[in-house]
Amino acid sequence: MTYRSVNAILEQQDTDIGAAEAHGIATGILCVEIRADAENWLRELFADEQQLIDEDKALLHGVFEKTRQLLENQNDEFAFDLLMPEDDEPLEEQVEALRSWCQGFLFGVGYAQTGADWPGDTAEVMRDIIELTKIDTDVAGEDDESALIEIREYVRAAVFTVRDQFAELSQSSQSH
Repeated sequence: MTYRSVNAILEQQDTDIGAAEAHGIATGILCVEIRADAENWLRELFADEQQLIDEDKALLHGVFEKTRQLLENQNDEFAFDLLMPEDDEPLEEQVEALRSWCQGFLFGVGYAQTGADWPGDTAEVMRDIIELTKIDTDVAGEDDESALIEIREYVRAAVFTVRDQFAELSQSSQSH
């Protein structure tokens, strides 16, 4: 799953969304409903996904399915990561991608979960992620680089908190 190849497809299709935001949307949708359909995600990304060539559609389906697989993997939560620019890209670009990823995640969770009832710690996590959408992209230096790494780790952990809370909610509603 490369950030660049997903970004290239989105740019070719003239979407207003970059790869990080698209991945955030997919992750948000999957945290709420792990069995969600990739086609719903594609319809969110593209006005007309019929314009996509098969190869691009297959790559995007692969990203969605890989995200699902990593989110389902209870044994190795470190396998999941945010789809972001490479570490050698400018720090501003990485921070902007993190901001966009968070916006996408919020949209994805909201898309899949329309009710106002946030299970467990989800409301607090969502407030934190909302704050991250306001992050300052005017950054430079090692302190900001370290902060970005810490924030990414927090967001990764937050994703699993949200996933776990919705999984518990889903299980308890099925047992009633």
